[in-house]
Amino acid sequence: MKSRVKAVRVVRHGLVLSGLVAVLMGTTSPMGHAQDVTSREGIALQDQILALKQAMSQMQASQSEGGALPPPSASAGGSSAVNGDLVSQLLERVSTLEQQQRDMRGEIDQLTNDLQQKTAALSKQVADSQFAAQAGAGGSAAPAAAASAEPAARPTTPDALLSAGKAALQKRDYDTAHDNAEAALKSAKGAFKVDAQFLLAQSLAGQKQYRQSAVAYYDAYRQSPKSARAPDALLGVTASLLALGDKKSACEALGKLNNEFPSPAPRVAHAAEIYGRKGGCN
Repeated sequence: MKSRVKAVRVVRHGLVLSGLVAVLMGTTSPMGHAQDVTSREGIALQDQILALKQAMSQMQASQSEGGALPPPSASAGGSSAVNGDLVSQLLERVSTLEQQQRDMRGEIDQLTNDLQQKTAALSKQVADSQFAAQAGAGGSAAPAAAASAEPAARPTTPDALLSAGKAALQKRDYDTAHDNAEAALKSAKGAFKVDAQFLLAQSLAGQKQYRQSAVAYYDAYRQSPKSARAPDALLGVTASLLALGDKKSACEALGKLNNEFPSPAPRVAHAAEIYGRKGGCN
């Protein structure tokens, strides 16, 4: 009877150990979970499971070497209880490690999903930005080309500045004519300087700055009092003073014109006659 009890205990212990080893083997299967556990914590858990597996293997090996568990002695009840507690602790520890591993796999899956969503959103933003940049480049290409070409076409020589200023004056673009005249005056010499001064006076008159235009016309006359531009300059002084309502000064400028140029061009003579009547000049 005692021999049968011993045999049952041996078989029962062997089955428990075999089942525990099977659990550990399934838990640490490299084909099932090796690809999922990639973090340091996951590797540490896997190492612990492998250590438990080795411990169980050693227990199973020691049992195999003896052929059976040691026969019960006077303290057989105590050693059986110890072995049962050890197996329970091992099973509980394995269960805990499995749960931690499952939790970690869930966190890894969540992080992977979040990363994929953020990557997709970033890719869409980059694509939208590239599309907007390409769409804007087509619309701004022409203005950019015109803006870059404008400084190259801007006149720089006194002759070119005078030509551009006179063209602006005919279009009644008095601001541009004024700017070109001032620019030409900075470097013009001789006849170009007189023409630039006369253009400045004309632009001021077009802006209805009659006091400044009268001074500018007189400066043009003073720079070259015997030139072909001098009669026109004195005529401009007369017209500007009449616009200011200063008829006395206008008649004095007109008298100077008649004295210094008794036989002016028909155009100048006709304008002088009109201004004389308007100012009541004798």
